[in-house]
Amino acid sequence: MKIVVIGGTGLIGTKLAKRLREQGHEVVAAAPSMGVNTLTGEGLAEALAGARVVVDVANSPSFEDAAVLSFFETSGRNLLAAEVKAGVEHHVALSVVGTERLLGSGYFRAKMAQEKLIQAGGIPYTLVRATQFFEFMGSIAQAGADGDAVRLSTALMQPMAAEDVADAVAEAALGKPVQGIVEVAGPERLRLVDAVQLFLRARQDGRKVIPDARARYFGVELEDSSLTPSGTPRLGKTRFEEWLGRSAA
Repeated sequence: MKIVVIGGTGLIGTKLAKRLREQGHEVVAAAPSMGVNTLTGEGLAEALAGARVVVDVANSPSFEDAAVLSFFETSGRNLLAAEVKAGVEHHVALSVVGTERLLGSGYFRAKMAQEKLIQAGGIPYTLVRATQFFEFMGSIAQAGADGDAVRLSTALMQPMAAEDVADAVAEAALGKPVQGIVEVAGPERLRLVDAVQLFLRARQDGRKVIPDARARYFGVELEDSSLTPSGTPRLGKTRFEEWLGRSAA
């Protein structure tokens, strides 16, 4: 069947498109660089013609509060309207575990707005909420930079590899709409501060990592439940230290 991947040239989108093609599906990797822009509507009708499933793994280019909200609301409305016209049967979107617990952050308020649009949009849907990706540990370290050190929360997280995220999203895209949320996570829980310390050590980054229970995570103070699944998630197979070894090599 024809599947359109919005954000199909990004970290998750490229892996997802590859998996779906390997299973024999016609995949359109849609992105502004490919002539498909969900903010303006450019190319949407042409890309969605004949599609049965649309998977949205796109992310905002800016995390500034107003910009990120505008991105997810505008692109969400345009995409859902185009799907209705095209007769799309299943809308799958990638979101974040703990979104409803992190609304002190403008980014997560925007993700919640996106989820609500999808839930009210009239297209059968599946929301795949994933935990933080291993690949973003460097960004988390940079966000916690404090002079020559890195100050980070001691809260628990259950991060996962991007390849496992792509597997979970592919499974959702090829399944029936659940009309709800599917949570996916890594196979082990780690303290955020410990995970970043392991990452920096593997990159031979000598900055001191300072544990701080009050340190904010993209503007939000965390608890152990903030970034971890609330139910029984689908677990990825890749362990963090295994990924560190492969990526460092």
